Amino acid sequence: MHAMQYAVTLPADYDMEIIRERVRSKGHLLDDYQGLGLKAYGMRERGVDGSPVNQYAPFYLWTDPEAMNGFLLGDGFRGVVRDFGRPVVQNWRGLFHRPGPSSGAVPRAYTRRADVLPEGADVTTVVAEAVAEQEELAMGDGVHSAVVALDPRHWELIRFTLWADAAADVPPSAGDRYQVLHLSAPGIARLGAGRQW
Repeated sequence: MHAMQYAVTLPADYDMEIIRERVRSKGHLLDDYQGLGLKAYGMRERGVDGSPVNQYAPFYLWTDPEAMNGFLLGDGFRGVVRDFGRPVVQNWRGLFHRPGPSSGAVPRAYTRRADVLPEGADVTTVVAEAVAEQEELAMGDGVHSAVVALDPRHWELIRFTLWADAAADVPPSAGDRYQVLHLSAPGIARLGAGRQW
C-alpha cells in the first residue's frame, strides 16, 4: 500500500463552489481505476472546522505502485497541473490500514496528522505506538478507516482517518480536518487490514 497526497492552497476569497463542482463533474472518473485502493476528494474551507486556508487536498491509497505512476503521468493529473499548477505530491509507504465500524458508509470527512520523528528516536517504537493509537481510534464510533504511513526520506509519520459523519466529534489529536466531497474506492478490499510489515 502506498499513500499519496497533494494540496492546492487557494486564495482566501476563492469560491470553493468551483472545487465542489469540479468533484461533482469529475470525481466519478476514478471510481473504477485499476490499482487504486481509494481516493478521498478532500477540501478545507477557510473559517470552517478551524481551517485557516482554502485548500483542495485529495488523498489516495494505492494497491499498485504502477497505477500510482500511471496516474501521475496521465491525463487526470495533467488536468490538475493545467488548472492549478504542478503541486508537490507527497507519498508515503503504507504501514497500517484498518476498516472501522462505519466502513460501509460513505465518509464525509477525513483528518490528517503529520509528525516528524525526533532525531535519535527509535523508529520501530514510534511506529508501533502510532499504529497502536490508530488501531484504537479505528474501533471508535463513526470511523470509516484509519491509516498510518511513513516517509523515510524525511522520517515523517502520517495518519489519515476517514470519518462517516462530517459533524463527528473528532479528537483534536486526530489532526487537521477536511471535508470529503466524494470517495472513489475501487480497490478498497485489497488494502488489507492491520500492519503491513
